[in-house]
Amino acid sequence: MNLPNQLTVARLIITLVFVGVLSVEFPFRYTLALACFIVAAITDYLDGKIARERNLITNFGKLMDPLADKVLVAAAFVMLCEMGWFPGWILVVILAREFLVTGLRLVASSQGAVLAADALGKWKTITQMVTAIYFLLFLASQEALFGFLQGVFAIEALSPLWLGNLLTGLTLLSTVVSGWNYLWNNRSLIQWDA
Repeated sequence: MNLPNQLTVARLIITLVFVGVLSVEFPFRYTLALACFIVAAITDYLDGKIARERNLITNFGKLMDPLADKVLVAAAFVMLCEMGWFPGWILVVILAREFLVTGLRLVASSQGAVLAADALGKWKTITQMVTAIYFLLFLASQEALFGFLQGVFAIEALSPLWLGNLLTGLTLLSTVVSGWNYLWNNRSLIQWDA
C-alpha cells in the first residue's frame, strides 16, 4: 500500500478515534478531538498532493479518498449536531449532498468514467472543515490548553451565536450550491425516462 493510501486509511482510523473521544467524558477531550480533526484534515490535503506529485494514483485511492473525506466530515457534523450546535435538518442536507455525489460517482464509475471534484466541491469542503474546526476550537477553549481563547469567543462578533451561525450558514449554502452544480453538470448520467 503506497503512502497516499496509507494516509487515507489513517484518516479513517483517526476519524474513529475522533468520534470515540467526543463520546466519552474525560479531561481535555475537546482538545484531543480538535487535534484529531486537524490531523485528519491534513492527511486529506497530503494524500492527494503526494499521489499527484509522485504519480501514485490508484483505484483504491480514487474510491477511498473521497469516502474517507465524507466519513470525516459526516462524523464531525453528527457529533456537533448531537451537542446542539445546529438543528438536525442542516445535518440531513449535508449528508444528503454527500450521498448524492457518492451515488453519481458510482454511476459514473459503472460507465467507466471518473468524476473529479470541482472548484465548488473544494470550496464546500473548506467551509465544512473551517466550520467544524471553529466549533471544536470553541469547545477546546473551555479546557486549559486553549483557555486563553475564551476572551476571543466572548467578543460578540466571534461568538458561536454570530460567527458560528455565519459559518454554519456558509457551510449550508456551499453544500447546497455545490451539490446542485454537481448534479446539473452530470445530469447526463441519470436516465430520467428509464
